[in-house]
Amino acid sequence: MIGGTSNTGKSTVAGAVAERLGFEHRTTDLLARHPGRPWRTPEREVPPHVAEHYATLTVDELIDSVLAHYERLWPRIAELVGEHATTGPGLVLEGSALWPDRVATLDVPHTAAVWLTAGEDVVRARIRAGGRYDGASEGERLLMDKFLARSVRYQELMVAAVDRLGLPRVDVGHGGSVSDVADAVLAQLS
Repeated sequence: MIGGTSNTGKSTVAGAVAERLGFEHRTTDLLARHPGRPWRTPEREVPPHVAEHYATLTVDELIDSVLAHYERLWPRIAELVGEHATTGPGLVLEGSALWPDRVATLDVPHTAAVWLTAGEDVVRARIRAGGRYDGASEGERLLMDKFLARSVRYQELMVAAVDRLGLPRVDVGHGGSVSDVADAVLAQLS
């Protein structure tokens, strides 16, 4: 399992780790979607309920909302991990929904977890690049800034939990390649 806040490279690194191990790769995002990224892409406009979610809630309310969503999602995550640990094929599961306190309660053989972290500057740069911040309207920038604030706060809480529980984490840094981060993840899990 690979956890972490948004834009730390969980999906990319999980794909690389899964390929090396010959495992399946899945994201918790596909189990149930919480309001996602509040910026346009060429394929998708921001749904009105997502824009409203980020525009009207405080950062603390956004954190409470996403953690409640992850709490509801946890039974399905635990079931999925258990299925793959006992019957295969192997699985690399990634997502922000892999909250450290919950993962630490898993009593499933052949499982391990690590969390990816990144400095606020790295997360900000990735969110702004993904949302094309420089070309966005003022309203779109406000939504991205709120998403960034939620992501940073989420990471602060996550790191505190990971460290309190003595769980492994890998900082993705500024210039590490996907291969380097995958190596670090595998080293933490061995």
